[in-house]
This record gives sequence, structure tokens and C-alpha cells, in this order.
Amino acid sequence: MAEVVLFHHAQGLTEGVVAFADRLRDAGHTVHTPDLYDGHTFANLEEGIGYAQQVGFETIQERVVQAATDLPTEVVYAGISLGVMAAQRLTQTRPGARGAVLMEACVPPSEFGMPWPAGVPVQVHGMDADPFFAGEGDIEAARVLVKEVEDGELFVYPGDRHLFIDSSLTSYDADASAQVTERVLDFLTRV
Repeated sequence: MAEVVLFHHAQGLTEGVVAFADRLRDAGHTVHTPDLYDGHTFANLEEGIGYAQQVGFETIQERVVQAATDLPTEVVYAGISLGVMAAQRLTQTRPGARGAVLMEACVPPSEFGMPWPAGVPVQVHGMDADPFFAGEGDIEAARVLVKEVEDGELFVYPGDRHLFIDSSLTSYDADASAQVTERVLDFLTRV
């Protein structure tokens, strides 16, 4: 079984993020869910991004590093939307990553000043008309990344929702989320 660190999206560590982690736990995986927002959750994306700006993205990144320091190095890093930055950064900069699962976002590996680590598989998920994933270049970054990685997978789902994995939000898509869960569980059995 895999050990996973799952970073939440900009609305915080919501009940839906915890529910996703619980589905992985139910399959026998150990899943850590660091709360980068100190217990704050937000009703919409704008409020959550506003909080991150108020606290400072640098402070959020310091919390990411601190969360990782207390964990083993041989983990799978996973993130949803804003949490992808944390997952991708740690995968690329902290030795020992077993894999990465990037949901609803992706940035070019060059963002972190170093190439993707050799032998570390990645799985990326997003919707084809999501204004953030498809509309802001993440899907293109994901296509480039999975071509560079020996075991890279990109799964694109029909729809225009952002944060479709989070069952506690109105943007939730049960069918797409079930497919993501199934594919992530398959990925975790292989790493």
C-alpha cells in the first residue's frame, strides 16, 4: 500500500477533500491531509484565493515544506487545484517521491527550476472545458509533462467544472470523480 500526502485546493481542507482521502484510505492506503489554511474553509474559490493572498503564497509554501518535514520521504504527492503546486514542487525538489497525482491543475516542471525526477510516475486529471485547467494553460503543461515522464498519464474528462472532485461543493461531478478515484487507486497499486 502507498503512503500519500494530499494537498487541498484554494477553498481549504473541505469535507469533500477529506472524503476523497477517505476513499483512498478505505482501499488500504495511508493518506495525510495537511491543512495549509489552519482550519479555514471558504464557500467559494474567490474567498479562498483571497485568503491565500492575505496570508501570502510564500507563507503557504512554508507550510507545505513544514508539512513534508514531518513525513517520510517515500510518498506519493497529490494535490487538487492550488494543492497541485505543493504536490508538484515536493515531487520535484524533495528526494524520494514515489509518484505524483495532479488533479485539476498542472504547471511546467521548469517552474521549480529542475527537471521532473527520473523514474517518478505522474498522473494528471482535469476537465476539457474547465476555465482554469483548460483555459489557463494547465492542460498544455500536462501534455508536455506526461510526454517527458516515462510513466506519465493524462486523463481529460468532458465538462467545464473546476473542483469537480470535491463532493462538498456544487461543482462536484459524481461520475467524473468516480473515474478519478478508480484511476488514482490503480496508480497507487503500481507505485
